[in-house]
Amino acid sequence: MSDLYDLYQDMILDHNKNPRNYGELDQADRHADGFNPLCGDKITVYLKVREGRIEDVRFKGSGCAISQASASMMTESLKGKTIEEAKRLFQGFHHLVTQGNAGEEAPDLGKLEVFSGVFEFPARVKCASLAWHTMKAALDDADRTISTE
Repeated sequence: MSDLYDLYQDMILDHNKNPRNYGELDQADRHADGFNPLCGDKITVYLKVREGRIEDVRFKGSGCAISQASASMMTESLKGKTIEEAKRLFQGFHHLVTQGNAGEEAPDLGKLEVFSGVFEFPARVKCASLAWHTMKAALDDADRTISTE
């Protein structure tokens, strides 16, 4: 096995078993719900935005290891980012999981690069990206449940 594959497995399993920033955020001023009808993943993303910057972010939900690990790692990546930086990170992550690399103009994805192999498994792309689409909906103040369908 490659080192990247081992890292991928270890990080996904760790974030699934010990999700960071899990739970409701009482002071949230934005939130959105997401649902993947293919596998039943459900997620709610809570954001506390102050002066155009994500001060805090949390999530709750249930689903497969990839969806939960992606949500956990997403929350770690978003804290302190501006709304524009968060949207660029969304674009970079989405490109990564759908195309296999972040591309030249994508932001540095850091640890999120462990999801680069997801694009090889099209059914898992929706699992990995559910939290991200839900976060973007929360930033956009969408008043509907986000679906991967």
